[in-house]
Amino acid sequence: MPSNHINNCGCSGCQSAAISKAEKEMHVQLSENSRRDFLKRSSRLGLGLGIGGGLISTPMAAAALNNEDAAYKAASMEKNKAVRDGKATKITLLHTADIHSQLHIHDEFFLENGKNVFKKRGGFATMKTMINTLRNQNKSNSLVIDGGDCFQGGGVAAMSEGKAIVPLMNNIGYDIMLPGNWEVVYGKEMMMKDMFAYDGVKVCANMYHNTKDEPNGDLIFPPYFVKHIGGVKLGFIGYNDPLTPKRQSPAYSEGIKFTTPELNVAKYIKILREYEQCDMVFLLTHMGLAQQVGLANLPEVKGVDYILGADTHERVRTPIQGVHTKVTEPGAFGSFIAQMDIVIENGEVKEHSYQLLDVDPGKYKEDEEMKRLVEKAREPYKKELNRVIGKTKTPLMRYYVIETPMDNFITDAIMWKFKPDIALSNGFRFCPPLVPDPKTGEAEITVDYLWSMLPVDSEAKKGKITGKQLKDWMEKELQNAFAKDPGKRFGGWVVRFKGMEVNFTINNETGKRVNWIKVADMPLDLEKIYSFVACEREGDPDTTICRVENVSEPKRLGFTLHSVIEEYLKVHSPISPKLEGRCTATDAPNTLLTQLMGFGYEFR
Repeated sequence: MPSNHINNCGCSGCQSAAISKAEKEMHVQLSENSRRDFLKRSSRLGLGLGIGGGLISTPMAAAALNNEDAAYKAASMEKNKAVRDGKATKITLLHTADIHSQLHIHDEFFLENGKNVFKKRGGFATMKTMINTLRNQNKSNSLVIDGGDCFQGGGVAAMSEGKAIVPLMNNIGYDIMLPGNWEVVYGKEMMMKDMFAYDGVKVCANMYHNTKDEPNGDLIFPPYFVKHIGGVKLGFIGYNDPLTPKRQSPAYSEGIKFTTPELNVAKYIKILREYEQCDMVFLLTHMGLAQQVGLANLPEVKGVDYILGADTHERVRTPIQGVHTKVTEPGAFGSFIAQMDIVIENGEVKEHSYQLLDVDPGKYKEDEEMKRLVEKAREPYKKELNRVIGKTKTPLMRYYVIETPMDNFITDAIMWKFKPDIALSNGFRFCPPLVPDPKTGEAEITVDYLWSMLPVDSEAKKGKITGKQLKDWMEKELQNAFAKDPGKRFGGWVVRFKGMEVNFTINNETGKRVNWIKVADMPLDLEKIYSFVACEREGDPDTTICRVENVSEPKRLGFTLHSVIEEYLKVHSPISPKLEGRCTATDAPNTLLTQLMGFGYEFR
């Protein structure tokens, strides 16, 4: 895209891109010449921003990367003759996201020929070997990027508040890091300590200090990063999910203000295109695939070549074309790495390919140094994390959008312990599957795996609501999951429950999706009072439980969900959870694997 696009376009996104004097000053502050002052200011907070990379301006008339004539090629770029002859440059971007502190090789779910298949994937030691192998194929012109949600989601992460994960990521050698929505789980102060301990550059243009202290109103992280690599100048702008305070316990993000990308993205695109003369601009986002496709349709993102997305753990194998740019997402749990190769010759993008690659321990031997680092990280917690609390005879998995065996097990335990009318659980995505050994027919559930299922050990809380409140809440949750505007969908899936059955239609209008609800096999009575139990969310009003508002008789029950699960397994292990039709849709199977339908995308 020519760098003068924004001056001549006239689109609404570009018109909102006017750059104030303060913004120009921020640009200068972030530039190579004034970086020292920016670091000095941040040092008052005890932080190291890790801003690196050359900002040498080398303007070129690069062809638009999203040229439809440039087909995606799975073949290696090394076969390109111009690259072999040294007449062209290949740039490689390696992208991970949503690793969720899964340290070891684990079971992973695939859908092949309509059947569920489980394979061993991931692990930090495997991932390091694979990244090094791919990076070494184009060593001087490769960037390794992580899209967030790394130091939350496993036992070691929870027990160390993310601190133990940082040396592992640094050992891999990431170049650019984005905070994800779960990076706030240990609070703002710990998020900053963990994020700024990363050696890689941090970027995020929509997280602001929201305190009475001096930094109030300032960005927590630099909004963008510019890298001169292989004769090409690349710009990266970062965005976390602006819905983070609503999706999670509000207390986690206390002291942080989130804004939507459309408020400032056009401005930063203009800075990178006009002032920095970037040849290519990428958005590094952690907003969920549906929201990212919605963002790709907004005029504010004109000038962006790709949205490198994250959050919903989707496996995008062919980039999804929005109105103005393309969107990718690289799966989760360290099971996949997205590789983008770009060939540039005489100032034009000649060829580009994108592949989603399995982190396969059968192809990549575990790195011994990383194995030692992982064991060192686990050592203080190893005895407790390895403790077996139960067994399962059926796979525990959470990939289905509407109902999952894993959450049926969790809500079974809540119902057994407290005996309410209804047991609820959030529509979580994290946690890789746990598959029984074919020889024994069972798999051991450890404390470590419990932390992967429920990475926050919240207290159980009880309340009462009317049938009408229950129905209205269900409509609201279905809107969060299936809003017709993809940009309005939350990153999570349909809430889980025990004690009631729900049938709905995804494609119905807002507020009219629920067809019927039954509680204890009886039709919902809108006037009747029902009791329910769910987890407490720190920072919510006392009368709000699991996003159900105006609850009567709210009461904390004195038991955390982890203790409830352990107690349940002592009585019921081995368990055999499966899909039961607790929640069904008239226009989708109970094995639905993505929120994003109608865009030619398939999860597999």
